Amino acid sequence: MSTAILTGPPVAGEQLPGDLRALGFTVVTAADDGDLAARVGAVPAGERVAVVDTRLVAHRHALRLALTDPRFPAAAVPGAVTAQPAARAALLRALAAPPAGPAAPPAGEVTVPRATAGSVPDAAAAALAAAGEQVHRPELGVLTATVPEGPREREQALAALAETDDEQVRLRTAVKARDGFFTTFFVSPYSRYLARWCARRGLTPNQVTTASLVTALIAAGCAATGTRPGFAAAGLLLLFSFVLDCTDGQLARYSLQYSTLGAWLDATFDRAKEYAFYAGLALGAARGGDDVWALALAAMILQTVRHVVDFAFNEADHDAPGNTSPAAALSGRLDSVGWTVWVRRMIVLPIGERWALIAVLTALTTPRTVFTVLLIGCALAACYTTAGRLLRSLARRGPRTVRAGRALADLADSGPLAEAAARVLGAPARTLPALLGAPAAALFATALILLTAALTPSGGPWPAVAAVGYAALSGLAVARPLTGPLDWLVPPLFRTAEYGTILVLAARAETDGALPAAFGLVAAAAYHHYDTVYRIRGGTGAPPAWLVRAVGGQEGRVLAVTAAAALLPATGFTIALTALAAVIALAVLIESIRFWVSSGAPAVHDETGEPA
Repeated sequence: MSTAILTGPPVAGEQLPGDLRALGFTVVTAADDGDLAARVGAVPAGERVAVVDTRLVAHRHALRLALTDPRFPAAAVPGAVTAQPAARAALLRALAAPPAGPAAPPAGEVTVPRATAGSVPDAAAAALAAAGEQVHRPELGVLTATVPEGPREREQALAALAETDDEQVRLRTAVKARDGFFTTFFVSPYSRYLARWCARRGLTPNQVTTASLVTALIAAGCAATGTRPGFAAAGLLLLFSFVLDCTDGQLARYSLQYSTLGAWLDATFDRAKEYAFYAGLALGAARGGDDVWALALAAMILQTVRHVVDFAFNEADHDAPGNTSPAAALSGRLDSVGWTVWVRRMIVLPIGERWALIAVLTALTTPRTVFTVLLIGCALAACYTTAGRLLRSLARRGPRTVRAGRALADLADSGPLAEAAARVLGAPARTLPALLGAPAAALFATALILLTAALTPSGGPWPAVAAVGYAALSGLAVARPLTGPLDWLVPPLFRTAEYGTILVLAARAETDGALPAAFGLVAAAAYHHYDTVYRIRGGTGAPPAWLVRAVGGQEGRVLAVTAAAALLPATGFTIALTALAAVIALAVLIESIRFWVSSGAPAVHDETGEPA
């Protein structure tokens, strides 16, 4: 439960108390300032409390945005301030503080409005900000939230209230401001109404997310039948799964039902759905006599490496000032022309366009065609985005921050072998050029292991020998802080080396089960890497060091796979890949689930519209 305490002179009408009750607040009235502080202190410690001026004229959705969003410990709009338990003590101190002028807003926040004369909530919000508390002020747009100072101002505020349908605003803002072409024009126009339908029936975003996953798994099962009706049903179900995938986020924004568990489900289920569908297509093709497991695994590797490129680049530039390079300037100019915005968003094959392409091709063609087109499209998209980021990075001025270097080191996923090599090779690493030293070492390591695995005799010892050199070069690449202009390339190069080695060795094993087992192993490692990304984005850093060491680090897994290929027969190699996949999946899933359902985990919700 939540409590709203009304303060100020009595005002005729029941709209404000009624709106607050509709939002789930128990409404009480404070007789004076002393009674207000006592009532705030009397609210149970685990509940939210809001202090609201009786004169406030506001749309219900404006009150919802300000007073019920679970992501912010403290929030305010003109005439109302709220605090969750974490900010309760600060609110009590603010209520006891003498009135203060408005404080400068934190970076990224909207300007703090002038406090209305005699408005206790406005004075408390200003005191909270002055004391260093982060007070969230939602962007209201056309919504009204104001404390009129007289009858004329109140009439004007009520007129503004009547002119805007806040339910339409609520529906419109349930959709991401920036999204892909397919999602914007072919899904969101109706999925927002599905989100409202779900909200009115008490469904939660997590339930819709789970329904999306189940639908995608059924789609994968249909694809695995290998029949034309099965492929057609799989394509339709995959599209419906994507509609539900859009709906869960819109439902979260529509009803402000954000949660830590929901953030984790939303972040991981998209990858699980897509890669499970790849496996279903490969199984269906096998039923028809066509082995496309290598293509399925290649598609998963390419898509995962693309995501690592995105994450690594964004983390490297997380604290950077605005980029003034010619590439960035050209990008800004193109974004000012409407049609170029949509073309550029489609070129990178975000999740909406990608799933639509997969669904249509699945229904109308063969799995081999699906993967061939997908690999070509994703490769072109990867070249386009990576080239632009290279140009921006080369033109960037100034070193990256320690935080950025730490994030890239965490994304590198170095295990005990690379860490030991880094300690031994620390002095030589410091002599490497700042621009290309770390990426050159990572690139040479990647080329060494992949070329050796591909070109030396199958089952021979040379890939394992190369893996030892790969571990040493991996240590050299991370021996100094990854703060150079191109150091963000190190994590995706390591992912290419690890996943690519598994693919090449499994493809050359000449046994039917090796590639499916390799698919499972890469999926387990990829989950670990995605989990690392979302923890970093949430500000909690990488998974615990013991977990990274327990699963070997990326160079340890490369050495383990190459050793198994050298020492075991083809069937034994398949069993080793399966066992390794099971061990890694079990370890990372247990720790990941423990972390994301814990109370200290961050709620990381993607509102950027970046391609997924």
